Amino acid sequence: MTEGRQRTDEPIEQRVAAERDETFVVFHIGLRINAFWKLHRWIPLFLVAPRMVRELLADPDSGLLESRTVVGPGIRNVGFVQYWDSFEALRAYARDSDRLHFPAWQEYYDTGTKDDAAVGIWHETYVVDPDKYETVYNNMPPHGLAAGEGTDIVPASEQQHTAAGRMGRTDGTDSPLQSTE
Repeated sequence: MTEGRQRTDEPIEQRVAAERDETFVVFHIGLRINAFWKLHRWIPLFLVAPRMVRELLADPDSGLLESRTVVGPGIRNVGFVQYWDSFEALRAYARDSDRLHFPAWQEYYDTGTKDDAAVGIWHETYVVDPDKYETVYNNMPPHGLAAGEGTDIVPASEQQHTAAGRMGRTDGTDSPLQSTE
């Protein structure tokens, strides 16, 4: 249905699912402000993080498929949910001294994180096989994995109708809801 799409806020007015034929990576990364008054510790990270995302999105060969900003709970937590085409692409970006991440990473550790817990950082990395996930979007613009480059958007009908069907565990007729579809 859709491949190589442009970012849009227009909803796809039907139930759809995202499909990828290759392994991909889901990467969650964020920061937590532990001491709001120590602006010099957290503002640099707060400002460079969106610049990193823009840097990656501007480079079609970076390996970043999609990135969403997540705030909360209580404004002290800011993070990103990202989809990457491979762990190798993610790792290459993280270690590239010519890109924004590596110098920011070095600065964070050089400015005394052992002695000052004013800001915390975290990340989680999940490598996902193409037959080990499911998605559904109803009346949504391309979002999450569905917004990623190289991801197909397909109708969530027949076997794609239920989560278990999208996971290949049923034929998709196992919905507990009465549907007119």
